[in-house]
Amino acid sequence: MNKAASVAQALAGCEIDASEARLLLAHTAGIARTALIAHPEAVLTGAQQTAFRAALERRRAGEPIAYLLGERGFHALVLKVTPDVLIPRPETELLVEFALEHLPQGGALLDLGTGSGAIALAVKHQRPDIDVAAVDRSRAALSVARSNAADLGLEVEFLEGDWFAPLEARRFDVVVANPPYIAERDRHLEEGDLRFEPRGALVGGADGLADIRVICARAPSHLRAGGWLGVEHGQGQDAAVRDCFARAGLESVASYPDLAGIARMVVGCWPG
Repeated sequence: MNKAASVAQALAGCEIDASEARLLLAHTAGIARTALIAHPEAVLTGAQQTAFRAALERRRAGEPIAYLLGERGFHALVLKVTPDVLIPRPETELLVEFALEHLPQGGALLDLGTGSGAIALAVKHQRPDIDVAAVDRSRAALSVARSNAADLGLEVEFLEGDWFAPLEARRFDVVVANPPYIAERDRHLEEGDLRFEPRGALVGGADGLADIRVICARAPSHLRAGGWLGVEHGQGQDAAVRDCFARAGLESVASYPDLAGIARMVVGCWPG
């Protein structure tokens, strides 16, 4: 049975980042973070201490803080995340900004490999006038995305299938994708958060480009005249992805960097 302990005592010697420790304690103990700061002398129950210590052990083992908290902020939204979906990352906001810039009034957006629904929901939140469809091959991921849409009160059409397969002959003004783009033998798959994320959403074949090639080849059949395709990719893949775009007949092909100055997105326009 746990002895009584104050918030300050529970946080002492956690051996993880102090801000993460406070987040975990607030989450597991059901206490507002502001209350933890304002009342470090507050006493935790035995159940609260047990839950907090279990979360600490999982974090020390490397489990992502987003999965432990069950949520992650993305483009002014707070989204549910589970191990069934990738954790939304800042570089993916490039696709959101790209879509917002190129969508006409009352236009249509397609988000391929939607995962938690991050891109689709962020765009719909900013542009309620547009129609948004989102596709994922994972039924479990779509369940998370639908839950996020319901929580946020945003109307998005979610479809299960492999890339463009569920869409028949539908066309869109903007198509965006954050596909798997890590090579299957890349050592980074065994490091950091990637160890815990769904492998099917990470690995894009032997060279990491298999899914990007499929998306580029099929995109022209689903883009309206003057429509745009934007794809996130890995570090050092920009030249190969631009080549995929050019081979598919896309024009005005260009790369865009993330905040660290690393090329992470390629875009191109379908002339029709």
